[in-house]
Formats: sequence, structure tokens, C-alpha cells
Amino acid sequence: MKQPFKDKALLQLKKANGTLQKVIKMIEEDVYCIDILQQGMAAAGLMKSANKTVMENHLNSCFQAGIESRSPKKQKEMIDEIVKVINKN
Repeated sequence: MKQPFKDKALLQLKKANGTLQKVIKMIEEDVYCIDILQQGMAAAGLMKSANKTVMENHLNSCFQAGIESRSPKKQKEMIDEIVKVINKN
């Protein structure tokens, strides 16, 4: 993974982890449900941002190299990989 993307993804994931830890503590302490939901949604948003960052890196490096290869098999594999990941959302 290219360093700028790596740094950005790690920061987003660390923030998400911190937020999830906060959500766990909130649940243990019986905090108001809406407050827990808001923090949970914030954690999900951070995870989504991290996934976008990793995908952007992949498209600009691994995927691009695979598509530029002269191997139709490799090109098809790269496209199928992206389709598979997108369909999981």
C-alpha cells in the first residue's frame, strides 16, 4: 500500500477503533440508546471512509497494473475481484 494511503487508512481505523471502544463502554454503563447509536454510526462512517481509502489505493496500484497487463485472464480476475467486493456492500 502506498504510504499516503496507508497513513490515512490507519488513522481512520484507529479513530474507528477508539469510537468502538467508547460505544462498548457506553453500553456497559447503560448510556442513553440514542447516544450509543450516534457513536455507533460515527464508527461505521469511519470504517466506510477507511474502506474507501483502501479501495482508492487498490484501484490506483494493483488494479491498474492488472488491467494494463497483457493477460486477459488477469484483467478478468481483477474486474471480478472488484465486483465481488462491491456486491458485499
